[in-house]
Amino acid sequence: MLLSLLAVTFVIAFSTSLIITIVFKKSLHAILKRIISDEIYSAWANYIIFAIFVVGISGGVRIWELEKYITPSNKDASVLVLNQERWVLEIYRTIIESMQSIAWMLLLFFAFALIAFVIVKSNESKKQKQE
Repeated sequence: MLLSLLAVTFVIAFSTSLIITIVFKKSLHAILKRIISDEIYSAWANYIIFAIFVVGISGGVRIWELEKYITPSNKDASVLVLNQERWVLEIYRTIIESMQSIAWMLLLFFAFALIAFVIVKSNESKKQKQE
């Protein structure tokens, strides 16, 4: 039963990461193309997409949380039973944690991208003034 839960949470976290990647892929490419303005931007975009998957899956599949179904939390406690209610809770938690992890990663990316954009824009305005 635990292996099934592990597999299901992995598939859900992967699917969540895939959906978020599809939603943000165009924006990532546009931002990186504007900031980098070289063909290497596509390599950076691919790296960011890879990072979305890594962060989404690692945030959604929480191995340390699944351990409570095989070992008791203390000597007096018993191992938690994996019933239907816990399945629903674990699936919901997987979706939320995966999205939350990706949201933090993208927030950091977009914050640094905004700073880089301001630098690029100021350099372009300086060049225009010199010409």
